[in-house]
Amino acid sequence: MFSLGIRKFAVISLIGGIFLLGNLWFVVNWLQGKGVIDWADGFRNTYLTPTAITITVVLLVLLIKPRAESGRLIRRCPVCDNTILGRKNYCGDCGSKL
Repeated sequence: MFSLGIRKFAVISLIGGIFLLGNLWFVVNWLQGKGVIDWADGFRNTYLTPTAITITVVLLVLLIKPRAESGRLIRRCPVCDNTILGRKNYCGDCGSKL
């Protein structure tokens, strides 16, 4: 299941989230007084345009591998482009390590 450290982190995060939601109005007023909300609004208007968000999402989608390498049963040799079935470590044609 989960380790003890992960369970402790989950419980502490849950308690912190409950306290934050309970004091939400106080936190919002405090952030407004410090000028964080105005800064974040200016940042959003300047840098988070719809074009920038679209480009970021597209790049994230393109950078993620569609599936894990270890789970595939049909692979190709990077040297000779031979099809290799199963979980072999070496190519049968050229002998290169996969």
